[in-house]
Amino acid sequence: MNINFFKYQGAGNDFILIDHRTGPIKDIDYERVKQLCDRRFGIGADGLMFLTSNPDYDFEMLYFNADGRPGSMCGNGGRCIVAFAKHLGIIDKETNFLAVDGPHYAKISAEGNWVDLQMIDIDTINTDGDAYVLNTGSPHYVLQMQNLASYDVYQNGKAIRNNDTYKKEGINVNFVEDKGDYLFVRTFERGVEDETYACGTGVTAVALSMAQHKHQNGHIETPVKVLGGDLRISFDYNGEQFSNVFLCGPAEKVFEGTIPFPQDGQPGQS
Repeated sequence: MNINFFKYQGAGNDFILIDHRTGPIKDIDYERVKQLCDRRFGIGADGLMFLTSNPDYDFEMLYFNADGRPGSMCGNGGRCIVAFAKHLGIIDKETNFLAVDGPHYAKISAEGNWVDLQMIDIDTINTDGDAYVLNTGSPHYVLQMQNLASYDVYQNGKAIRNNDTYKKEGINVNFVEDKGDYLFVRTFERGVEDETYACGTGVTAVALSMAQHKHQNGHIETPVKVLGGDLRISFDYNGEQFSNVFLCGPAEKVFEGTIPFPQDGQPGQS
């Protein structure tokens, strides 16, 4: 049976979205999701999301990485599913929804193409040599760098993600160059196993790490440039905890279509 899908992108981070509130989908195995995310043999995306019902929230977000496996929190995916929920008429200007890392609040522009997504509070940033390591809903490695535009992010990010420390669980590897007025960030994402045009939890991790590195305090607004455009991170930092963390940026529908799917099951059961 054919069902509708929607393609959204947030700063070049792109996703397949499926409304799963009615007519559950049967036996979505890893290979099926992987095939749909393939850019040559499928729709093409960095990940796939189901928007499902939850009695305690406006909706629930179920996220799968491009390798087909269930993923940890995806920040740009979270912003895109908020825009999708507005498109479906589930929400208007604000929402509270559930993701794998817990509840999230978000607000969306009247036009539906700009989303401010609240991320989890952070009170621990570790180090690994010169790098910072933290979890912003997904695990991240943050390393400062010069001449980032010409840096081989794929080879160097892949090497760090697959080293003895991180290979088993995986980690997202972010390289950042401080440009003064903004941070320039490039990310190698686990689950995609490649560089992506943007990573929401990644730029969040970078902004927090750099605030700690520079001993900043108070309310902080951090502009970030990625390969896919501009994002902004805002947060409060008291020297010990990061709170009121928001990932802000565009979320736009690219196209929609239909794909064949079996029904009468739950996504992720294989």
